[in-house]
Amino acid sequence: MASGDVASSAKAKYLQIADDLAAQIKTGALAPGAAVPSEADLMQRYGVASGTVRKAIAELRTAQLIETHHGRGSFVRSRPPVQRKSSDRFRRAHRNAGKAAYLAEAEVSGGLPSVTVLFVGPTDAPAEIAERLGVPVGAQVLARKRRYFRDGVPTEEATSYLPWDVVKDIPEVFAENPGGGGIYARLEEHGHALAEFTETVRARLATKPETTALALSPGAPVIHLVRDAITTAGRVVEVCDTVMAADQFVLDYRFPARD
Repeated sequence: MASGDVASSAKAKYLQIADDLAAQIKTGALAPGAAVPSEADLMQRYGVASGTVRKAIAELRTAQLIETHHGRGSFVRSRPPVQRKSSDRFRRAHRNAGKAAYLAEAEVSGGLPSVTVLFVGPTDAPAEIAERLGVPVGAQVLARKRRYFRDGVPTEEATSYLPWDVVKDIPEVFAENPGGGGIYARLEEHGHALAEFTETVRARLATKPETTALALSPGAPVIHLVRDAITTAGRVVEVCDTVMAADQFVLDYRFPARD
């Protein structure tokens, strides 16, 4: 058999394995959260080498049908995406009701939200953050780093950066729990009325630390979103740098048509 025919046959085999497993997942034969048969089992079942099985597993991982955990194996994904409605999640009505944006959007999704505060304190502003905040690179700012969970599973990690001169007299934002409505409510209570938010969104592959933090499979995609919170005076009073597990979110935007 010619080398091209061999390569074509090998590709057809791993795609067949991937298609078979995908069909089992879609019909429920492999239920959400169930373990995918081991590499050894699949090698025996299909009469193929380990490399062929690994390519099939990689195909399913790319299709976001399974997730792989080092030392544990591969499992059928079980988490539906959270739908983020950008036009609604920062409504002042949510803050007035004591709900921060993440809680408001998680309620809509039906999941049980929780948050772990990883760090709150002064830090030096990185270059991109400094530019957005309009402060010198390395200037002291307040950083608030959190990891968010839905039904106990990590879905995103976010760090907020706030100008020191804005927050130094707002003691609540230095606490792990800034109170009902979150930091935006505290900013508005201290005279920094918010007028609009701008977001820059891009997709990329997760870094190794992000893979660990969000319990992602190697090579999994993430959504990297950076948001500016802008006051009626035109000042950026917060930059939020967020990394989200791409398979957990749908970004749903609404904006007016303009001349």
